[in-house]
Amino acid sequence: MSEITLPTQFGTITTDVVVIGGGIVGSATAFWLSKAGMKTILVEKRDALSSLTTAASVECFRTQFTEKAMADLSLTSVDMFENFNDVVGLPDIDIHITQRGYLFVTDDEAQLPDLKKAVTQYHANGVTAAEYIGTSDLHKRFPFLAPQALGATFNIQDGWLSTHEATYGFAKGAADARFFMKTAVTGIQTDSRGVSAVETDKGTISTRVVVNCAGPYAGIIGSMAGLDMPLRTVKRQKAYIKTSHPDLPAQAPFTVDLVNHGYWRPEAGGLLCAWVDPDEPESPPSDELPTDWDFAAESIHRVSRLNPFLEKVSDNLKAEDVNVSAGQYVYTPDDKPVIGPSGEIDGFYLNCGYWCGVMMSPGAGRRIADLITGKMANKDNPLRYTRFAEGDFEKGDSFLK
Repeated sequence: MSEITLPTQFGTITTDVVVIGGGIVGSATAFWLSKAGMKTILVEKRDALSSLTTAASVECFRTQFTEKAMADLSLTSVDMFENFNDVVGLPDIDIHITQRGYLFVTDDEAQLPDLKKAVTQYHANGVTAAEYIGTSDLHKRFPFLAPQALGATFNIQDGWLSTHEATYGFAKGAADARFFMKTAVTGIQTDSRGVSAVETDKGTISTRVVVNCAGPYAGIIGSMAGLDMPLRTVKRQKAYIKTSHPDLPAQAPFTVDLVNHGYWRPEAGGLLCAWVDPDEPESPPSDELPTDWDFAAESIHRVSRLNPFLEKVSDNLKAEDVNVSAGQYVYTPDDKPVIGPSGEIDGFYLNCGYWCGVMMSPGAGRRIADLITGKMANKDNPLRYTRFAEGDFEKGDSFLK
């Protein structure tokens, strides 16, 4: 069994691989590396796994991507979520998977061709359960939508889960791996052969392989190894609304207004809602992020446009019924993660650059393990970091990035 511990000073120890970062991406990475037979240590500066960006997410996953590289990874990951107990080998773990779908909806007639085109591309990418829903069927199937809603894309396979349980499920299933909490990385040593050790505030870990899964801190960790990564960290917020209002459609899917970027989904005891502000500035990585006083009100306003039940829900809300939290997305030049060797420092690998870390984590963890162990060649990996230097990248057109 794996060991999750708060180590004291340990001097110098040796391992096959060090994973930096204890979110769901790091935990999944440690799981697959240990499953591949590598002696693995994960280091996390906070006092628990799944306690920073993972905890701040809306805990969702989806397959509706127009980019094949993203669709392939998401399909693999969803399959693992659906069969999580078998994957991690633990029958008693419950990640509370809920598959009610993602509904991308619009009332702008000019967007309808884009929705139909997206569904065609989803099918080409293997996401065969995705569908376009026209006006009449849309209101029959989702009567909570406003009358002006015209069309949507939908895939019932999409949904949400408990990221805390999934993160710890990967950790507990990672046989013989060690997870060091409250252990901050302070430096990465290199020599003529590449990576040679990871320095921490508890001691030095001698290793020839390091995987950077540090979320919003990935750029800082990269710089410790001499890598200047093109990453942007951007604050994203969400609002939890506590309500038992009878008009709340508790069985609704994750619903996105494609016109104003507002979205919501049911949550135990109420709902989650938010919106993606395309003008949100970059912000440095931080464990303590301020929330905007008006974010909940703006989110409710935006979501209510195509989901008018929320206007009734919000009529009698009290301050104590609303909680706003914040985390950080990480963006690369093409809005896709980087998975694989750095290409500059031997032994320094990347599994970072995510705005979609929760939904990609299982497949990404297995891919990085396959790349490290030689089961997959990096040239066959479309999410390789070296694509930027090669000029082999472009932004996709998936909805809600």
